[in-house]
Amino acid sequence: MKLEYDKIKTLGDLKKAGYQSRGIKDELRNNLKQRIKEGKDTFSGVWGYEDSVIPELERAILSRHNINLLGLRGQAKTRLARLMVNLLDEYIPVVEGSEINDDPLRPISRYSKKLIEEKGDDTPVTWLHREERFYEKLATPDVTVADLIGDVDPIKAANLKLSYADDRVIHFGMIPRANRCIFVINELPDLQARIQVSLFNILQEGDIQIRGFKLRLPLDIQFVFTANPEDYTNRGSIVTPLKDRIGSQILTHYPKEIETARKITTQEAKLDEEQESMVYVPELAKVLLEQISFEARNSEYVDAKSGVSARTSITAFENLLSTAERRALAQGASKTSVRLSDFMGIIPSITGKIELVYEGEQEGADAVALMLIEDAIKTLFPNYFPAILKLEQKNTEGPYDDLILWFFDREGLELPDGQTDEQYRDLLNGIPPLQALIRKHQPKVKEEDSYFLKEFLLWGLVAHKKLSKQRYSKGFQLKDLYGGFISKL
Repeated sequence: MKLEYDKIKTLGDLKKAGYQSRGIKDELRNNLKQRIKEGKDTFSGVWGYEDSVIPELERAILSRHNINLLGLRGQAKTRLARLMVNLLDEYIPVVEGSEINDDPLRPISRYSKKLIEEKGDDTPVTWLHREERFYEKLATPDVTVADLIGDVDPIKAANLKLSYADDRVIHFGMIPRANRCIFVINELPDLQARIQVSLFNILQEGDIQIRGFKLRLPLDIQFVFTANPEDYTNRGSIVTPLKDRIGSQILTHYPKEIETARKITTQEAKLDEEQESMVYVPELAKVLLEQISFEARNSEYVDAKSGVSARTSITAFENLLSTAERRALAQGASKTSVRLSDFMGIIPSITGKIELVYEGEQEGADAVALMLIEDAIKTLFPNYFPAILKLEQKNTEGPYDDLILWFFDREGLELPDGQTDEQYRDLLNGIPPLQALIRKHQPKVKEEDSYFLKEFLLWGLVAHKKLSKQRYSKGFQLKDLYGGFISKL
């Protein structure tokens, strides 16, 4: 039914238009049914959940359930809740002046009931847009019952000359004010147990209790909670009776494939248009960036219970481009390409996002970040070049012998951070065995991607202990393994 919202300004107009009230859970359910029938995406922009989380979430909405999204940080839990707004009607009618978004046809507050009793069909009606029907509260230990449910307002009592025994002195909290809306409580385990208890009756019967008042307000709210798995946090847990009142608990997860992770990073990274046009990012660099997060989630030095957020790759990608951009700006260049050595610029993004176990703390956050980059290179290396086995037969020729011998005959190769792109290319082009390996194993690589691939090959040999690498103040020095050992003595 199409309503002309601008022409419906009173309760009488609403009745004439044939408007029919429905609860928010029915509203979400009916609109979702229509989207499914039409084959439309319900949660667009959320990648990797198409066959897991989203079907479960849709089933929960169809079942009219309150929902708990359970998962580690950076798994798009809040984003999913926000996207549920798109399943709401574009506008709903509200009694003008109502603190709790009263439905004109089904008022529940004393204010709206009295107003309708006095004015009847002339009761003024306003329209609430779906974007204004989303409330969100981060659960912290200092949240009180007054914040969520409400409290007695002494100023209101004084102004209206009312006794504290009169329920009109109540100041409603966030939950009653979110009537007919989606209400999200993030990090539910952080909410004190006594505050969680205050939600029992609201979820089950619609009662709210404030300072001894027992108000029968059948609030119409779609609750969505987010939480880290109970066993993964030392800060708190969801009390069992509250869990029992939440209809569906849905487990979220990190991306399972690199390609999915890349989509998320590309979508979420906040990049400047000028920066994007200035810095070229080779395909392998994008894959390597995502592989670092995958390595972190499996690393013995990183606390798996804490998780490695998708924001790690997003902020790392932003830092990677900024590292290359800064170099180009310092050189007065208008264009540049990401180098593997630019990955040193993403270390602050890694160290700021991961929680280390005791062994990781002993190693140091920067050292662990470098290990993760090296592990990512080792994992991807066989996808581009012949694998280097841990146990190799002696006196047998290997595909990298000529390149290793090239380094053995020289004092080493320096890769300064501040090289111009031309100097960088000339340096890598000046290693004949490196050129030969690229031509043999990656003959179809694009010219602009080939230099990153050459540096990747060198770093891969370092990761497999075939060459040595040392960091100095303004760059890296690569040597043969024996020469690197001598220089440390």
